[in-house]
Amino acid sequence: MKRPFLIYPAIDLKGGKVVRLHQGRADAETVYSNDPVAVAKQFEEDGARFLHVVDLDGAFEGVPRNWDGVRAILKAVQIPVQLGGGLRTRAQIEDAMRMGVTRVVVGTKACESRELIESLAADFGVHVAVGIDARDGFVAVKGWVERTELSAVDFAQQINRLGVQHIIFTDIATDGTLTGPNYHAIDAVCAAVGCFVIASGGVSSINDVRRLQRVAVTRPNLTGVIIGKALYDGRLDLKQLES
Repeated sequence: MKRPFLIYPAIDLKGGKVVRLHQGRADAETVYSNDPVAVAKQFEEDGARFLHVVDLDGAFEGVPRNWDGVRAILKAVQIPVQLGGGLRTRAQIEDAMRMGVTRVVVGTKACESRELIESLAADFGVHVAVGIDARDGFVAVKGWVERTELSAVDFAQQINRLGVQHIIFTDIATDGTLTGPNYHAIDAVCAAVGCFVIASGGVSSINDVRRLQRVAVTRPNLTGVIIGKALYDGRLDLKQLES
């Protein structure tokens, strides 16, 4: 089951620009670039093996909004891209795959329709991931705006039983804060499921990445981490991480 531990540079699109949000809040936005393609190409040049792209407008509004930017990224790079944000129908997911996306990330819809997730997992296997975004241990949906009463660990187990092969686990409280990942929560999710887990939120330094890699020794289903702000702020050198 052991896979290489991958670094996923994050490209979050809002209004066609590359931004980062603090704890997922739309009113706490930092714009890093007006040119998503240039950002994607730089990440590829620096050694990235997979990109994580999020349509933030889509996540908040419930329908894809930044697909022109996504298409441009897909044309510009050779490495695979996983895409999340606003993918709430099977037709949207199939359109994303036809567009060239390697893996789609379904969040809100996974809470609303277990039947859809089970059928997607059966039909598309490793090309579908479920994003579990947790606030205080409970799943949050619709762009992280609404907190449910569903435990993140319980939800991870339910999703695992439906046949989903990848979970992306984000701790909202640490996302965009550079305060370090929530190691306890990541470990708990990894321990609860047999599928692959990609961590997200809080990475601030190479020490955080190395610690997650050590967690992956005992939790071999932890196969990667998504990093955003630390890369954009220059706290982490992707070339060093991928060397």
